[in-house]
Order: sequence, then C-alpha cells, then structure tokens
Amino acid sequence: MDNRLGEMEAFVQVARRGSFAAAAKALRRTPSAVSRAVARLEARLGVGLIRRTTRAMTLTPEGELYLARASELIAEFDAIEDGFGRDAAQPSGLLRVNASVPFGTKVILPVLPRFLGEQPRMRVDLALTDDVVDLVEARADVAIRIGPLRDTRLRAKRLGRSRLAVVAAPSYLDRHGAPAHPDALPGHNCLTFSFRRSLDTWPFLIDGAVSQRPVHGNFFGNSGEVVRMMALGGAGLARLARFHVDEDIAAGRLVPVLEAFSPGDAEDIHALYAGHERLSSRIRCFVDFLAAHAVLRA
Repeated sequence: MDNRLGEMEAFVQVARRGSFAAAAKALRRTPSAVSRAVARLEARLGVGLIRRTTRAMTLTPEGELYLARASELIAEFDAIEDGFGRDAAQPSGLLRVNASVPFGTKVILPVLPRFLGEQPRMRVDLALTDDVVDLVEARADVAIRIGPLRDTRLRAKRLGRSRLAVVAAPSYLDRHGAPAHPDALPGHNCLTFSFRRSLDTWPFLIDGAVSQRPVHGNFFGNSGEVVRMMALGGAGLARLARFHVDEDIAAGRLVPVLEAFSPGDAEDIHALYAGHERLSSRIRCFVDFLAAHAVLRA
C-alpha cells in the first residue's frame, strides 16, 4: 500500500528526535517499522537521506532539504485537519518555541503558565538561546526575533517594540563616575556582544543628529543575559533592551546613563513561523496570546 505521508512523517520524526527508537516511541510504532518506512522513502527518491554510523546519525544535504519541505507539508496537513476537526476550537499537541534568553525569561515565562492553563491540550517545548537559529534546524514552530528581519521565507507577527538604554551598576559608577557625554566613553569599560562584532559603536543624539560613538571594553558576551549579569556585577557600561533591564532599574540595581543623548531607537520584536496558506491552530493561538499578553515597554 502506498503510504507516502506515513513514510514522510517517519523520516521527519527520526530527523527531529535523532534516533529511530525515539521516533518510533513518538509514532507508537516499532523501530524496525520506522526504519523500513525511511528505507522505502529513500529507495523511492533514489537518494540517501540519513547517514547512519555506530555512534551517530546525521542528515545528508538531500536529507536537510527534504526535511525542510516535508516539515512544511506535514504542518499544512495538520492545519487542514485542524480546520475540519470537531475540536478545532481547542488546539492540541506539541509546540516548539525558540527565543532569546532575555525575552524568554522576562516575557514568555511569566505568561506561559496562563497560556498552558487556557490551552490544557497543548504542550510547549521552549528553547532559549541568543544564537539566531534556523527554524527547521532548530525544529521550532515559532521563533522570536529581535531587530531587523532577514528571512523573507517566514511569516511574521509583530509583538511590540523595546527601546534600548545604556546602564551601569551603582558600584561601577561609584568607582568611575557616570559619563557626562558620549565622547567620554573611551574612558569607560563598555560591555559588548561577541555575536554582534560589527556593532562596535553605540548611537547617540548629539546636536540634533544621531551619531555613532565607538565603544571598547574587556568583555564580550554571547547573550544579553550574560552582559546584564556582568553589568550587575559592576564590570562596566552596557546597552540593553529596556524590557530586559526595567526591573533592575526600578530596583536600583542598574542606573541609566547618558539619557539626555538617547536617540530613542527601539528594536521591533516579531514572532516568526513557516509561511503556510493555512496556519496551524497551535501556532496561531500561541502567537496571538503573546501579542495580547507580552509586556513590552517601548
């Protein structure tokens, strides 16, 4: 019997879960049945999709391409069933979400218990990383992006905006004083990001125009949370999103500096997901919930 969708789903589960045994458990089938389904798929396509060794399993380039297309087709199939199912008003199943560490801890986690309470048939797999990940490679249904959007293959829903602020701990300011002007930054230790080395300047409003000022320091962090922790420890000045440091400012753990020179710039925050004609109810309800309940101070 021709079971192309079943073979496709077996391959996708193996690719996502990293083993035939894990895929078999998710599909409630035996590992040998899953292995045979993938073998039939490879034979029909005439290409190898998976490299099997005694220690690891990886995808071939053809497997990576097929995974991307197959994931879209399966999501579309699920969306069709969602639209016709009698329980379509109640989304169900697993939703994989990828977000930066600051956004996840400061925005998503505080409202996630409420979301799961409202959607008892759903499960959420939340992965936090400040690396910009590919949705397919990260096996994510939804990814949160802060800043300019670059992947035009994906659909996006704007969740809000967040201004940025230069901040420092009182202990740092006690030792070094607060800079009175952006031109004083060369005399200060500025904490920057290792994943944005091209951004070695900070913008300021000077004499009515936005001007970039170079910043230098002895620390590079690979996440906003790492830079925040260093700033809290008194290591130097940091430029971070307000949603990330507003609680610290309110508590006096961090102090805004150079506010008179703030250019008022803000970063857009979007939820990204694969572009299907019909959106899965799982994705739709989560994205709509974040747009309604995420607290983002512009």
